[in-house]
Amino acid sequence: MREAGLEVIVFQPAQVRAYATFLKLRAKTDAIDAALIAQCAAAQEEARDEPDPRLVPMAEHLTYLDQIAEDIARLHTRLDRYRDQRFIAGIKDEIDRLTRRQRVELALLRKQVRIHADLVERLRLLLSIDGIGEPTALTLLIRMPELGTISRERASSLAGMAPFTQKSGRWVGQTHVSGGRGRVGKALFAAAQAASQRWNKALIDLYQRLRAKGRHHSVAVVACARKLVIFANTVLARGTPWVAQN
Repeated sequence: MREAGLEVIVFQPAQVRAYATFLKLRAKTDAIDAALIAQCAAAQEEARDEPDPRLVPMAEHLTYLDQIAEDIARLHTRLDRYRDQRFIAGIKDEIDRLTRRQRVELALLRKQVRIHADLVERLRLLLSIDGIGEPTALTLLIRMPELGTISRERASSLAGMAPFTQKSGRWVGQTHVSGGRGRVGKALFAAAQAASQRWNKALIDLYQRLRAKGRHHSVAVVACARKLVIFANTVLARGTPWVAQN
């Protein structure tokens, strides 16, 4: 559709249904849905930029790598359930096979990235941040191409790390993070857990301050993950490597 010169807007189904609720539209048929989607599109004030066509196959490749990692994690969990050595050996063989496949696919993805000088430079900048390893850097590079051109608040929101306050009148609820790009958020959370304990002094200090104030471990890690994506947005916007705090 984009190649044909059409402007494309991609909605989540929940967005369209929420718009139907706003219009007090309960009936649902194909014809009604088509008209509803058209109305929803007409009400959209701005469309997202067209995705970089180079990143589309890389994102699919990255999803495949994510799924291999998830399969390996499930097999490790399954390993604890068995005592029969034949079953254990079979599971270990499968883990070894998937681990080899993971290495091969990661090497192929690196090769795809290295073809493009601008992507290589962005990856270099992301890897300069203490606590961001290659898997997380690749995730940010491929799944968040907007980084470096958006505000820190927008970056946090896209990563699913922006806090949303629940408050109405005298009622005050808890602040939670939600939404955003699920695989990006998962990668950032995992990176922040390690970075806040060992690799990044700024995040170690932040984590310890929040824990000293009585914040739950997960809350402190989410705050560190939010800082990580802000660091990434900053280095890409400036075009200079991250400078660690003394």
